[in-house]
Amino acid sequence: MHGAMIRRSGVTIEDVAAAVGVSRQTVSRVLNGSPNVKPAVRERIHAAIEALGYVPNLSARRMGGGRSYVVLAINDRVRTLENWQARRGNDYVDQMLFGGMTACEAQGWHLVFELVDTDPAHARRGLANALASLRPDGVILTPPHCDNADLVALLAEHGIPCARIGHREGTSTIDVFMDEVAAAGAATRHLIALGHSRIAFIAGAANYGSSALRIAGYRAALAEAGISDALVGDGDFHFETAERVIAALLAQGDPPTAVIADNDEMAFAALHIASARGLRVPEDLAVVSFEDTPGVRFAVPPLTAIRQPVAEMIASACSSLIALVEGGGAPARHEIPFELICRASTGQDQR
Repeated sequence: MHGAMIRRSGVTIEDVAAAVGVSRQTVSRVLNGSPNVKPAVRERIHAAIEALGYVPNLSARRMGGGRSYVVLAINDRVRTLENWQARRGNDYVDQMLFGGMTACEAQGWHLVFELVDTDPAHARRGLANALASLRPDGVILTPPHCDNADLVALLAEHGIPCARIGHREGTSTIDVFMDEVAAAGAATRHLIALGHSRIAFIAGAANYGSSALRIAGYRAALAEAGISDALVGDGDFHFETAERVIAALLAQGDPPTAVIADNDEMAFAALHIASARGLRVPEDLAVVSFEDTPGVRFAVPPLTAIRQPVAEMIASACSSLIALVEGGGAPARHEIPFELICRASTGQDQR
């Protein structure tokens, strides 16, 4: 066993090329995800790699092509750690990794995930340190980092392509987004169609641009239906904060009969408050969420939700960055569709 391991660790790219009867450059093109290799040859090379136990050397690839074959995705440090420490989990991060890793792996690249403080004074230094250590070929900025023009400028100074999640310009960066305004409008119109006119929107954090866009979509849908009262509360994406905000709204003389929450955690808060007050969901209080993490299907009742295509957005960002680095792409905008999944929390139990 030990002898086999030693022999396998010594397998070189030349050994793979000799086994298949192709040049070293052809094997290299397959390893680097280049499309310029016939499918049959590609399959034979992959079979030889598996049979010989060849492990591509990332350092050698860097030296040979001057690339790192790494896409760096950065996320909100404080909020991510807070959720992990509170054992709430981070389905957004889970979906990011799923979408990004599979897209990168398919082309022989690597996804590296880093947490960077969103405070402007610290964000630039955090990203600069990651760039120096990892030398990525492309960087994905997720909310709220995507709204920090200083980070975009830093990447431009280094000549590193940038993808922004949640932006839609696509002129100098790769922008991947879902239509937040339309999504909030769809959630609001769904509730209006069910007869609700007192609809509250529990917003997330003010430094997240998506929250402002969702509020705009909610307000527009209300105005379209001739409903003048917008009930907006600031839940800061937190369960406890949302509980207080929703409790205060329900204590009003003319309380809401429906709640739209800016994330699943705040939607769970709405269910808890309803239960504590003896309110039936959806008969007395309908609830709609943004996110659609796995837990919403097991809530009582299951939650109607806007499904954010997080994995698809990150996969699109990675594929577009790789294409740009390899000379086959350009800055562009990519809209990924959202879904409204109707369940029992609004009395429309379809899935």
